[in-house]
Amino acid sequence: MASPGKRREMDLMKLMMADYDVQMCDGDNVGAFYVRFHGPKDTPYEGGVWKVHVELPEAYPYKSPSIGFINRLFHPNVDEMSGSVCLDVINQTWSPMYDLKNIFDIFLPQLLTYPNPTDPLNGEAAALQLREPERYEAKVKDMVAKYAKPEDYPQGSTAGGDDEGGGEAKEDDSDFDDDGGGSMSSGGFGNGDDGAAKASDKRGGSGSRDADGAGPSAPDSTFDL
Repeated sequence: MASPGKRREMDLMKLMMADYDVQMCDGDNVGAFYVRFHGPKDTPYEGGVWKVHVELPEAYPYKSPSIGFINRLFHPNVDEMSGSVCLDVINQTWSPMYDLKNIFDIFLPQLLTYPNPTDPLNGEAAALQLREPERYEAKVKDMVAKYAKPEDYPQGSTAGGDDEGGGEAKEDDSDFDDDGGGSMSSGGFGNGDDGAAKASDKRGGSGSRDADGAGPSAPDSTFDL
């Protein structure tokens, strides 16, 4: 098996060759970068574009990446304020056979396609989806129109731009470098070795966990890689 450093480079190249727009955070450092992610078709998120921060741990691929949404979205399993994602299932299923392309081809699209309102990070979104699904869908589309407009994240500009994705900004973005520098924290799911420490005051993650970490999860069948 390739060394961890070589595997990082191989997986990143594979992601780029799959036509994902990838921008490095810090020059040639392949351990941290942004990916331009499109909302999946036939969902209320269709037409939206999100800036996703990815950080690869030293032990990658033996530990999963840390991931965080930068611009806002309304979803039961995504914390609206921090961008952190309820993705413990990836920790339970992750193995070195998976790669970055699996995450953006399968896992994140399925997360947005199949929300799990029974174990939420966003209680308002979960309650609305369960009780008033039409209002929930309208709220999702409204948030997409405000914060995930494609023109705010044109091809090739993943590392820059307004991190709130247009509309009214909800919090101060002064912690983020306009050029996508390393001051931005990661978040969501993954190894969490330093994600939790960074996330307390920055958007993009509220702490991720190792593969055996406890926490809310969606049904295993939904996220079968």
